[in-house]
Amino acid sequence: MTGAGDAAPAGDPPAGPGAGEDARGFDRRMLEALVCPVTHAPLRYDAERQELVSRTAHLAFPVRNGIPILLVSEAREID
Repeated sequence: MTGAGDAAPAGDPPAGPGAGEDARGFDRRMLEALVCPVTHAPLRYDAERQELVSRTAHLAFPVRNGIPILLVSEAREID
C-alpha cells in the first residue's frame, strides 16, 4: 500500500521511459554532455537508427542497449 509519505519529492523528475528516455532506453538528456570524440562538436541523436551522428566528422556512432559507443573503430562513415 502506498501512502502520502511514499511519494517522491516534488522537485525530483519522474523515472523510466518518458522522462527523457526514448522507447529503447537511451536518455536524450545525456546527449547534452556528449560530444564527438574526433571533432568535439555536438552530436545529433538518430532514434530510428539508434545512432549518435557527428556531421562534422561524417561519422555515426552506435547506441547499444542505451549505451553510446563513441569509438571511431565502431562508427560508420556517413555522407
